[in-house]
Amino acid sequence: QVQLVESGGGLVQPGGSLRLSCAASGSIASIYAIDWYRQVPGKQRVLVAPIPSGGSTNYADSVKGRFTISRDNANNTVHLQMNSLKPEDTAVYYCHYWYTTWRGRYDYWGQGTQVTVSS
Repeated sequence: QVQLVESGGGLVQPGGSLRLSCAASGSIASIYAIDWYRQVPGKQRVLVAPIPSGGSTNYADSVKGRFTISRDNANNTVHLQMNSLKPEDTAVYYCHYWYTTWRGRYDYWGQGTQVTVSS
């Protein structure tokens, strides 16, 4: 089993910053396999910070240059630093881990943390 617990959400003014954290525990192979999604009511979850590919992270265009993912291996924690926040960044943010075996694909999600960008 894998457990993911997000924290760090809240209310922030436009232009402000927040740092989200995702603490991972259980049978997780690598925190480099954790990515970040966000979801607004009535819409599908959108991947904003995927796992690295070729040594780099291909952020969603909407957050590129403003969001940065980092990993703390010692504490099995993944962070999402969000700068220059905009009202359209308002969403519930989820960290996510998945892996595949011969039995199929397994997805794990945290409980989500609300980010509200408003003046």
